[in-house]
Amino acid sequence: MSEWTVQSDCQNRLTADATVGFAFDTCSGGSLGTITRLGRYLAVVLLVAWGSARTGSTQQPDREATGDEGSGAEAVAATGIVLEVPVPLTDGEAGRLMGQLRSFAENVAGDGRRTIVLRYPSNVSGGSETGFETALKFARAMTSADLRRLKLVSWVEGEVDGHSVLPLLASDLLIVGPGGAIGDASAGESSMDETVTLSYQAIADRRALFPAAVVASMVDPGAELVRVDKVGGGQELVTGEELNRLRGDGEVLREEVWSPSGTPLQLDSRRLRDARIASQVVDSAEDAAELLGLARLESRSTGDAAEEPQGVLVEVTGSIASNRMRRWQSNLSATLDGGKVNTWLVTIDSHGGDLSASSTMAARFARPTAPLQTVAGVVRGEARGDAALIAMACKPLLMMPGATLGGGGADAMPRDRLSDQSELIAQIARETRRPEALIRGLLDRETPVYRYTHRRTGRVRYAAEGEIGREAEDPELERDRWERGERIELDEGLSADDAIALGLADGRVDSVESAARRVGLDQVPPPLSDRRIVRFVERIGRSQSLAFFLLFLGFVMLSSEASAPGIGIPGFISLLCFGCFFWIKFLAGTAEWLELLAFGLGLLCIGIELFVVPGVGIFGVGGVALTMLGVVLMSQTFVIPRNAYQVEVLTKGIWIALGSAAGLVVGIALIRALLPSVPLFRGLVMEAPDGMTIDTRGQLADFTHLEGCDGTATTSLRPSGKARFGDQIVAVVSDGTSVAAGEPIRVIEVRGNRIVVEPREA
Repeated sequence: MSEWTVQSDCQNRLTADATVGFAFDTCSGGSLGTITRLGRYLAVVLLVAWGSARTGSTQQPDREATGDEGSGAEAVAATGIVLEVPVPLTDGEAGRLMGQLRSFAENVAGDGRRTIVLRYPSNVSGGSETGFETALKFARAMTSADLRRLKLVSWVEGEVDGHSVLPLLASDLLIVGPGGAIGDASAGESSMDETVTLSYQAIADRRALFPAAVVASMVDPGAELVRVDKVGGGQELVTGEELNRLRGDGEVLREEVWSPSGTPLQLDSRRLRDARIASQVVDSAEDAAELLGLARLESRSTGDAAEEPQGVLVEVTGSIASNRMRRWQSNLSATLDGGKVNTWLVTIDSHGGDLSASSTMAARFARPTAPLQTVAGVVRGEARGDAALIAMACKPLLMMPGATLGGGGADAMPRDRLSDQSELIAQIARETRRPEALIRGLLDRETPVYRYTHRRTGRVRYAAEGEIGREAEDPELERDRWERGERIELDEGLSADDAIALGLADGRVDSVESAARRVGLDQVPPPLSDRRIVRFVERIGRSQSLAFFLLFLGFVMLSSEASAPGIGIPGFISLLCFGCFFWIKFLAGTAEWLELLAFGLGLLCIGIELFVVPGVGIFGVGGVALTMLGVVLMSQTFVIPRNAYQVEVLTKGIWIALGSAAGLVVGIALIRALLPSVPLFRGLVMEAPDGMTIDTRGQLADFTHLEGCDGTATTSLRPSGKARFGDQIVAVVSDGTSVAAGEPIRVIEVRGNRIVVEPREA
């Protein structure tokens, strides 16, 4: 390792950590190992001062390049850009990446530099399929003069091998995740050409980030890579002739074999850090931003997908229930069977309803699997309650004017149920690069979320009280680094502008057509495969006026049937209206068999009261109550309201139930007042006979001769029935006393055709 390589490595490490102790450990090897202890200490102090001066002189241009303005002595920190690097890397993807990098470089103002993070995600695979010419072209572009205004940082979260390793050698800085690793560069190659080996070494020499011995072992699995402790002090990674020379000269005090001869090199995050190739191991984008001295990192798309987007429209509307979720899941899986659809455009206008069902959908949207590439979301009206979790899992998420994200929904979601979804929430935040605390705050309104600002870098972070510093080695020191700001109001949900400002939404659109174009589709894709009648009924079922009309008409027809029993037509229409109402609510996800049972029992009790035991009794009152209960429950997914939104929904449901039940009274009044005058419907109403007819009929049968006579009840009198007086059997009514068949009776009063009797003692 040359002296310049060691010094360059020292400068990078000092800038990242800015501690004398770490600088002393970093610079204790290489050619500086022969300097005296005092000389080493003085050199370290000078390097620290020089590194600090360089850091101070380069941070301000970065801020100017991003357009941030300072306030007083401390300026607002810069914003970094994250670009996803696909693995394997194709010519088209490399060209799009280089085009974006050139665009960023051209927009840097003055002599500033802008930080671009090239992220290799944790789920990368297939690096051996990356062509050497493609990787070399991209690596040369990264080190070209055109991009000198960019600070290119490679962030390795997964294992990268094959020729996808080559662009890493061209980075200004390397950071790794806990699972990051750099594998064999020769993977997929039967043998490495000498030209390829020289190209790797030439790219590595331009940045001096990777030691020459490591590069040699990457391209030659037969090379032995050893870390040696020298007799004179210091450590060094060596291979080949240099290793043999050190061994022959007796300069090796101790050695550790990192890659035996014939074994492909594998450098995990620990060894990359030990070799001082990686600047730091980071767990999240926030940690990476803090390491790089940035306020935040913003994800940017790398351009159009490798394949032409072919989409399908998924409409998440109304209440979310398990039966609807299963239907959506089945239909969504069917869209991927042919391999043509790679984009789901999800429109959301829902108040939620079932956290478990929403979690299942969100988990699938957050991590799309091949051939699916993009799951884009559009909030058309509202995404309340657990529906916000589905929206948060979409990337990108767009909102239309007037849309609402979060706030109270149809499912109250107590804290113990939300705690079961903490892992899913963390996964969604990680995959979509959205603040985890804000996602939790949209679902759990009892947990306040605050804005925290880093005192040194100006980076903004959102967290609940007590979360800052919880996992730090020194919690108090970590909390002192952050200044708590205002509380983020999430109780009533967020508008499009607020959601975009907080990083929860990615933009505004005026229509679904605009959203489709934003994700690369020429037009709105066809809707999810489903029966058209189902989609039509779900669409019209969201109309409260239609639901009220069906119920009202159903009760009016029921009143008509009660006025003319046996006709059947009004009863059939009533049954049809009630059936359509239940079907609409069932497809909307708010009606289950319990609601149907309450509604059906209520109608049955009303029928008994009208046709079997006329009057106003327990069947009538209980039937109306059960019917109203069924209507109310069919309009919501909960039983007892637990938030303001649920109270509002319950109130609307009660008014609909009361208004529709009033159809019984209105129906009876209309039938009796209007229909008798209409010739076509005159037969549907039983007309009451006039008084003259009654008198005439009463004169045809004279029972005054029975007054005071004794007889025998031939049927039970409760209170009406029949009795025998001599050879004559007539209809009688008891005086209110129940009389069994066969008991003796006496006539106490005769009024026309009405014969009143009482029991007679034998």
